[in-house]
Amino acid sequence: MSESQRAKARELATKHIADGDPLGWFETLYAEAGDDPAIVPWVDLSPNPSLLTWLIRQETGDTGLTALVIGCGLGDDAEELARRGFETTAFDISPTAIAWCRRRHSKSSVSYLVADLFCAPDEWIGRFDFVLESYTLQVLPPDLRRQAIRHVASFVAPNGTLLVISRGREPWEPEGKMPWPLTRQEMAFFRDVGLEETSFGDYMDAEVPPVRRFRATYRPIGSSPVSGG
Repeated sequence: MSESQRAKARELATKHIADGDPLGWFETLYAEAGDDPAIVPWVDLSPNPSLLTWLIRQETGDTGLTALVIGCGLGDDAEELARRGFETTAFDISPTAIAWCRRRHSKSSVSYLVADLFCAPDEWIGRFDFVLESYTLQVLPPDLRRQAIRHVASFVAPNGTLLVISRGREPWEPEGKMPWPLTRQEMAFFRDVGLEETSFGDYMDAEVPPVRRFRATYRPIGSSPVSGG
């Protein structure tokens, strides 16, 4: 992704945050992109490599398990989960993004829905065997993250698994520009809302230049994983 892509997204985010609408810029960005996915900085038109690496290590097979993708963008991660046998629901706050998903994947089994993480349907609470949070927390202002984490955690079924993928940094390192990397202390908020960390990876990805990533899995305290771990 180019620096100009990031600059445009940062400009929109800054404006909306200043106007007291920290989530409104997502729809603006997708709407202004038209039919050009290159305008959206996190869209690669392929599944997240960090997700693929994790999935390869699992023994999911034809699962029939339920999955939820948070902030699904143009749907590539959701499609990968569906391909691997998950009954997949994917949502985004942007109606334009969801309409785009439905056009791109017109024959998909994925249920693509417009929804806001902070006021998601009540019936999603505790429903999903697998929940994917990839790159959403890192584009939220830090003061919204604890609340967002509580909502993310609420979707995980009693024996379900949550996978979180984000940029990472040390607490003493500057936050930098959006996307804002998370710290280990922020990731620990998941434990505060009733989840236990079952794995944690801290690594440099294959981007040029490489980006530090965190990849962690969580499940409800006292539960047994439904698959893989």
